[in-house]
Amino acid sequence: MTETATLTDTKYKKLKPSRIEAAKQSYVTRNISMGTFHYLVTNNVSPQSGQLVLARVDRIGQHTRLELPSGRRATLFVGDEIVVSYGNRYAPDQFLAEVPLLLEECQLVASGGIAGKVIAKHGKVKNATKITPLGLIADREKKIINLNRYSLPTLTKSSSLSLILAVTGSSMNGGKTTTAVNLIKGLINAGLKVSAAKVTGTGSGLDSWKMIDAGAYPVIDFTDFGFASTYKLSEKQLDLILMNQINFLSSYNVDVIVIEVADGLAQEETAIILNLNNFSKHIDAIFFAAAESMSAYSGTQWLAEKNLPIIAVSGALTASPLSTEEARSLCTVPVLKSSDLIRRDIHQWILKHLPIKKMLGN
Repeated sequence: MTETATLTDTKYKKLKPSRIEAAKQSYVTRNISMGTFHYLVTNNVSPQSGQLVLARVDRIGQHTRLELPSGRRATLFVGDEIVVSYGNRYAPDQFLAEVPLLLEECQLVASGGIAGKVIAKHGKVKNATKITPLGLIADREKKIINLNRYSLPTLTKSSSLSLILAVTGSSMNGGKTTTAVNLIKGLINAGLKVSAAKVTGTGSGLDSWKMIDAGAYPVIDFTDFGFASTYKLSEKQLDLILMNQINFLSSYNVDVIVIEVADGLAQEETAIILNLNNFSKHIDAIFFAAAESMSAYSGTQWLAEKNLPIIAVSGALTASPLSTEEARSLCTVPVLKSSDLIRRDIHQWILKHLPIKKMLGN
């Protein structure tokens, strides 16, 4: 859906190409050509999640660099103009932030390019980098540009028999991405075709680049379907993202799809995803990542009580031999270290432990 500023006193300021070329474009806006940027929209506009905004950096805080579409992290300087997207953020280790009601001073709450108003922050992080919105960005027809206008095509159904593995965890920084990446590498080492997706989180390419480096192709996330972040999305929207990702990746006829679910089981959107009928219907097995043994135990119990196909524990706890042994004494599923996941026979281990047997690599 396109968006047009309709208030009578809304102002449109023509953007000079040289100004746009000088601005630093963020990762979350990577699917949009800067050649479509023609106007700044100001005065009496209420920002919406996914809308693009040109902003000025006023004070450097927690995020000192901005992730560019290429993945390079550009150093920020006071006075820089940046192209970012409005979005909500839920990150227990960093910021809780929401899209502001007005085009007013706010913060850069994620290095991938998310602008929001900080509600709360972790005590150990710096204040967020302060930015001043200069205007929403509009196209030649004066329609405000939103990420949802540039999403990947929606496919109605999956035509592949790909094995679909999910990685979820106990918390932010519990080792979910490390688990997913090592799992991908082990499957690639076995000669299998692997694709990957991040279904929830806040827009950033950090995890996707790691999956690409491990050999997965294609790799997508929720921003590819028009969402700057998944915090505060409805059950229907989350279900749509999940199925769009599965159907899109299945169309590549890969052997395995690895899907990472961000944050922990207590986070609302994570719980919604895991409770979806389509999640239990399509996910063949779950790897649970945890930072310590008690979280591993409680998390696997939570998944088992919901009859979800948990088959192994991994994550940050496996860096400690003592925590690994604690988890093995508590959990009813195997605890696998990174060195176990990266083995080329990991696919044989997975097939052996699948609740429902499936062919792989034919």
